[in-house]
Amino acid sequence: MLRAIQDFFHRQIEPDTDAGPDAHGLQLATAALLFEVLRADYDEHPDERMRLEQALQKAFSLSAEETCELAALADREAAEAVSLYQFTGLINRNFSPQQKVDVVEMLWQVAYADGRLDRYEEAAVRKISELLHVSHRDFIRVKHRVLESLQ
Repeated sequence: MLRAIQDFFHRQIEPDTDAGPDAHGLQLATAALLFEVLRADYDEHPDERMRLEQALQKAFSLSAEETCELAALADREAAEAVSLYQFTGLINRNFSPQQKVDVVEMLWQVAYADGRLDRYEEAAVRKISELLHVSHRDFIRVKHRVLESLQ
């Protein structure tokens, strides 16, 4: 498993010096933030994990295999991280304001995937949203959009 993660990192995550911003690093940072919300209530529900992977696959147009590999690497990165800054800093430097709102929407999707919103999940989404400099208005707007999509 460790070899597979290393291979994925070298193939997908390491920056391409000619490509400008590190798109694969941004995918990893986004996925790691999603794992922070998944773990926030200390109850990793299978529906949350499935929604996390669906959000990544859709947002970044990944194959099923790439999605699984990214999720495995991000899961490990998030578990070992001592701060969210390594993820939010990369996103803040490279994502547009709308892309940051899209990330917050994915966070809400993961938080609501198990059919309930735990206070720790909401706190995690709020904290990440603030670190990404997403306005409170957008924070609430995408929360309501996610809730409406569930009905």
